[in-house]
Amino acid sequence: MIDRASREFRSYVELYERASLLELGSLADQARWQVHPENVVTYIIDRNINYTNVCVADCKFCAFYRRPKHGEGYVLSFEQIGRKIDELKALGGVQILIQGGHNPYIPFAWYLDLMRYIKRHHPIHIHGFSPSEVDFFAGRFGMSIEEVIRELMAAGLDSIPGGGGEILVQEVRDRVAKKKAGADRWLEVMETAHRLGLKTSVTMMYGLGETLADRVEHLFRVREVQGRSGGFTAFICWPLQPEHTELAHFEKTDAVTYLRTQAIARIVLDNVPNIQASWVTMGPKIGQVALRFGANDFGSLMMEENVVSAAGTTWRMTLPEMQRLIADAGYVPRILCPPATRPDRGPREGRPQEGLPGGDRRGGAVGGAPRIRRLAHRSSRHRRAVRGRAVERARRPARHGASARGRPGGLRRDRQRQERRSPRGPHPQGVTCGSGSGTTRTGSPREKAGSSSSAA
Repeated sequence: MIDRASREFRSYVELYERASLLELGSLADQARWQVHPENVVTYIIDRNINYTNVCVADCKFCAFYRRPKHGEGYVLSFEQIGRKIDELKALGGVQILIQGGHNPYIPFAWYLDLMRYIKRHHPIHIHGFSPSEVDFFAGRFGMSIEEVIRELMAAGLDSIPGGGGEILVQEVRDRVAKKKAGADRWLEVMETAHRLGLKTSVTMMYGLGETLADRVEHLFRVREVQGRSGGFTAFICWPLQPEHTELAHFEKTDAVTYLRTQAIARIVLDNVPNIQASWVTMGPKIGQVALRFGANDFGSLMMEENVVSAAGTTWRMTLPEMQRLIADAGYVPRILCPPATRPDRGPREGRPQEGLPGGDRRGGAVGGAPRIRRLAHRSSRHRRAVRGRAVERARRPARHGASARGRPGGLRRDRQRQERRSPRGPHPQGVTCGSGSGTTRTGSPREKAGSSSSAA
């Protein structure tokens, strides 16, 4: 429980509210250089693949999803996903972000078979399934969070994106996404993943009618979990894109608000190694300016993105343009590569996984960056020594061990166990979802040209 009456909390809220833009930017830039003294900005080439847009979460801020039986609902086939991966790899891509809606028509075995298919036929780093999806799987199939994550890891999952974070204050979430994982549950999924050896990113989408104190509480909660688990590799924030959503009457926030919010995040999150600029929502030039407001990572080339673009925001960028923007800001651009992918094999249990750029991907931050301890109470000499070791990227092994928690009861265990364990081949073709004229079989997506996403 975050104590909003504490002196530290009130001081950060006051700084966020009253400091000038340039003062906040200067403080954030100093914090960035303390964590990353090298004159480098990282980026990654990846692709967002949204395997389905059918969703029952009914988030008020989402323009991407379609309800069951909607004529535009789709589920991608394994072959379609494979072709998308091949297109990405042809451009030098090294990672996919795979997310989708909360689709009640898809059995758990489909997700596991999908990852095995990818690892066998199109090996690449799989950054997939947000905490909201993991929570949906647990409830839908009568499993614990740990059971879901273990099975996904065994099938080939490499890291988890931070989608669905929004604002980690339950009152706010109840107003805009009450059917989705709550704040405590979202953080529980992340901490469980960290304990099992997965690295994750963490996000914040602001502009939902929350207060500045709500945003600072979100940051405090992230910092608190990071202090225990050390598994967050990157933080990414971006504003609500209200067009074509139930929140279309909300006023869109401006670039100054974005820069102030990213800056306070860098200042508060002294134990999260990387901050990513969100050029996808703010545009290339503001993304470039964000590099002087605490960001050390420029995110992804974003070959495909669907969720933000569904709300009318469609920024695009070429690789040379991304490199030029980084260089023009005074930094050396450096592409990131995830750990080598082992075909048809999931992570080896008991061994910590390499950190990965994350993002909502959104993410492109230095994977496996060292855990940065809070140093406020140490001497300046001690802080310099610790930060020097940080430059050498010394890692602390992730903690492992099974939880004693059991499976939740009363969830139609027998039927669900049979459903998720039902054998399926590598190309399941029988998955259907409702559409306006009956059902839409897997592999019959109705994609909009130029559209792309971050299924929050």
